[in-house]
Amino acid sequence: MWMLMPVAFAGKLLSAFRKPLSSLWGSVVLWFFWLRSALWLARGKGTQPPLQRGRGELQESRGEEEGADQPTTPTSVNYHFTRQCNYKCGFCFHTAKTSFVLPLAEAKRGLRLLQEAGMEKINFSGGEPFIHDRGEYLGKLVRFCKEELGLPSVSIVSNGSLIRERWFQNYGEYLDILAISCDSFDEQVNVLIGRGQGKKNHVENLQKLRAWCREYRVAFKINSVINRFNVDEDMREQIKALNPVRWKVFQCLLIEGENSGDDALREAQQFVISDEEFEGFLDRHKEVSCLVPESNQKMKDSYLILDEYMRFLNCQNGRKDPSKSILDVGVEEAIKFSGFDEKMFLKRGGKYVWSKADLKLDW
Repeated sequence: MWMLMPVAFAGKLLSAFRKPLSSLWGSVVLWFFWLRSALWLARGKGTQPPLQRGRGELQESRGEEEGADQPTTPTSVNYHFTRQCNYKCGFCFHTAKTSFVLPLAEAKRGLRLLQEAGMEKINFSGGEPFIHDRGEYLGKLVRFCKEELGLPSVSIVSNGSLIRERWFQNYGEYLDILAISCDSFDEQVNVLIGRGQGKKNHVENLQKLRAWCREYRVAFKINSVINRFNVDEDMREQIKALNPVRWKVFQCLLIEGENSGDDALREAQQFVISDEEFEGFLDRHKEVSCLVPESNQKMKDSYLILDEYMRFLNCQNGRKDPSKSILDVGVEEAIKFSGFDEKMFLKRGGKYVWSKADLKLDW
């Protein structure tokens, strides 16, 4: 049958020559594609020749095939190694249900597993990370990650109340970024939120920490949770004066079982603001160049969170459902249950210049 096709083609071509010259090219092209399609069918490749598929469609298909079995890379990990804290912030979504902290050797083993799986940045958090062993446990982990694992970025999120200058003297060189939580520059508002500590002034302490970061060459960052008590505040002048490398501004978030629900240790409903109110705060502070906003939508599933047992916490269902520990099953297996959305991580700017060696700061 296929031997007759060239003959048929020749007949059609001769017929085309009898038509006006202006239609010759169209006839040849038409029958050329007819012949190519027929030959493609003869080889059993389906009904659509590959060249008729769009280039973008082909690339997307290849990407899906190549990425289907690719494990998620834990580029940036937040390790909440303790739930203990000396503050009582009403909206906290990692509350103190246990006092457990891994032995130092086990924590280091887990961090090495993460580094071998592709981790570039580790962020230590809590609870309050400086509360355990007066910051020595944390300092040893920071030094291990920078000196032995060679991570490009090591950072800490702290309320700042327990940090002493001696810690900077011992460990400051190994720390890239120190983020201090500060939700208001009005001390009475801090007390309402739960950051009050008797005679200590949270805002005054922030100024001292800023000076130490400059002296010991640690990049300084501020984290603020925008909630019912500070949503109308104007922080522009104070933030500009402190001049952090980043001012991360979060919308107050509810997590079932942590700060919301019958089994929660906090009830954050009174702190919640609408999306419109959050946008209003951002609009008022849009001239602050270091502002990095994170709405609830951006936060959702865009963080890789490890708890005190080194289990990834999946927040897809509005709760924190733990995976098995990476110490037991390895990173590749545990991360499958993390609920991590890498596209949203990149969309919210999760990867940035995070090594102090690359920040080129004027100390």
